[in-house]
Amino acid sequence: MNQETEKTKSQMSSVEFSARMSPMTNTENIDRSQYRSPLESRYASLEMRELFSEARKFSTWRKLWLALAKSQQKLGLDISDEQLQQMREHLDDIDYAAAEEYEKKFRHDVMAHIHAFGDVAPAAAGIIHLGATSQFVNCNTDMILMREALELIQARLVNVIDALGQFAQQWRDLPTLGFTHFQPAQMTTVGKRAALWCMDFIRDLRDIEYRLANLEFRGVKGTTGTQASFLALFDGDGKKVAQLDRMVAEEMGFDLLAPVTGQTYSRKIDASIAQVLAGVGASVHKFCNDVRLLAHRKEIEEPFATSQVGSSAMAYKRNPMRCERATGLARFLMDISASPLHTAAEQWLERTLDDSANKRLAMSEAFLAGDACLRIVANVAGGLVVYPAVITANAAAELPFMATENFIMAGVKAGGDRQELHEVIRKHSIAAGLQVKQQGLANDLIDRIKAEPAFAKIDIDSLLDPATFTGLACQQTDDFLAQQVQPIRQKYANMLTDIGDLKI
Repeated sequence: MNQETEKTKSQMSSVEFSARMSPMTNTENIDRSQYRSPLESRYASLEMRELFSEARKFSTWRKLWLALAKSQQKLGLDISDEQLQQMREHLDDIDYAAAEEYEKKFRHDVMAHIHAFGDVAPAAAGIIHLGATSQFVNCNTDMILMREALELIQARLVNVIDALGQFAQQWRDLPTLGFTHFQPAQMTTVGKRAALWCMDFIRDLRDIEYRLANLEFRGVKGTTGTQASFLALFDGDGKKVAQLDRMVAEEMGFDLLAPVTGQTYSRKIDASIAQVLAGVGASVHKFCNDVRLLAHRKEIEEPFATSQVGSSAMAYKRNPMRCERATGLARFLMDISASPLHTAAEQWLERTLDDSANKRLAMSEAFLAGDACLRIVANVAGGLVVYPAVITANAAAELPFMATENFIMAGVKAGGDRQELHEVIRKHSIAAGLQVKQQGLANDLIDRIKAEPAFAKIDIDSLLDPATFTGLACQQTDDFLAQQVQPIRQKYANMLTDIGDLKI
């Protein structure tokens, strides 16, 4: 763990921490009298917000129109180099005021931007969007942006996996109480528990990989997916229509084309991507809730800045505010993921427009929320604070009860009767438990058993080493790191970012 990580854990000032946690880099010229989504103003990264911005959306429309025109020219349509050059020169300098005026007139956003593009590329005005339907730019842009967004989520996951892997390695052999039903259970290690968290994020990474590998470009399909308009443009030459479809897909960096579509790509694609993001939300929620529980036990805490305030009234408080924020965002992410499922189910025949408003909200906010969650988790996982003395003391308080089966086995080997030994331990365990719960006294089960003649020949202390109760936890952690985490580090080495460089 490097010096910058250590600073993140314990030495960072509240000003430094706020600067890193805030996605905003320039708060000037913000109209604070208008509502802004907290995902935009507080939580999501600059990269993800830029990806779903109007500038990226409409410049991608223009890139698609250019790709279409270039491909049409190559296939023999009467499109000049001058027309293409004018389009190429104005891919990003969008006159939004002009587009808004056109939209007031046409009540149609795509037509508004066609005309705004034509104003700055007048030679090309008559061939922009030739043969296409609005969903040529809408659907294909969504695919392009979701691909980049999935890649950004992928990078976030890789860094979370790396951070939790480092943590698991560092604490692979520290015995700690395991819990079932949030009641003390058989011992595990801190590292093994971290491996459980990490494996959930690895499952999410695999899901992202699958979606990226199978993401289909909607392509050049026409108004109801029959490509009739393009067939007319090429005088009935279906081979050229198919070639046009492939050429535009390749120009935009896609290997896979949707084999069939209606007016839009199937909204099942949105639904499946949203479910992957919801899975990320579930992993985030599980990890952060566990950290919150462990913080209550004073065993493990999220990083806490030197000037951070836990409570305006209770000055001693160290609230797990980052994990609390992440769990709140994760719940929103899991809930919003249901909406694209309903949209997919509600599509009528070749297309209905009731997907539009919902889709604009659900998909972008799902990505923004997933991005925000993972940025917090990367920060927490890279700066977790462990208190070994407390962990050991908590384990020691429960260890006598867990060790009783070993006492019985040792007593039998020394010549005792298993049933009689069990009854002796049962009575003392109940008495010691009542003493702890009803009187608040220490657990004296070990002293009680040592005083029993039935266990006089047994070296009780030798049976109380916590490390002997963790089973294969250390080996499992080592195997997990070698077989699961290390291949990811090697595969995605270019995505790994030092925690000190994360712009959170």
